[in-house]
Amino acid sequence: MNTIHINFEALKKAHWSEQETTNAQLLVGFVQELMNNHNFDRVLEKYGNPLYRQHNRSIPDGMENLMKYVAGLVKRFPDYAYDVKQIMVDGDRVVFHSHITTNKKHRKNENKGFTATDIWRIENGQIAEHWDALQPLDRTTRFLWLLIGGKVANKNGLY
Repeated sequence: MNTIHINFEALKKAHWSEQETTNAQLLVGFVQELMNNHNFDRVLEKYGNPLYRQHNRSIPDGMENLMKYVAGLVKRFPDYAYDVKQIMVDGDRVVFHSHITTNKKHRKNENKGFTATDIWRIENGQIAEHWDALQPLDRTTRFLWLLIGGKVANKNGLY
């Protein structure tokens, strides 16, 4: 499998504070292991926070539930990948703007897959909360989005 690797050095900004850089690095490692390497045991071992709060309405709270959700995506779409295009950091908030694809041949094709904006809040060196906004880019992913959407799995609100 051609795994996408997040190039932190190319994405980091000179104006970030030391703490902001540390927060961004934490998320790069987390996302690389979760979304691209699909190494769920490693994610739980290194990043698991029992107080992790999820604002994506399809996923219940808890890092274990996030692992189950992504594992289900990877089972259905073994080539699932998350290509980070931009990272923005403001204190304890880290934002990734990314391109998600489910088919290896669609990687780098901005007309296929999803564009994603993920926002995380870091607390005491741990990933504490997550919000996201996803936009399907083509007819197939729009249809897939309709098929899998709808079930609300937490009551945390969108904002």
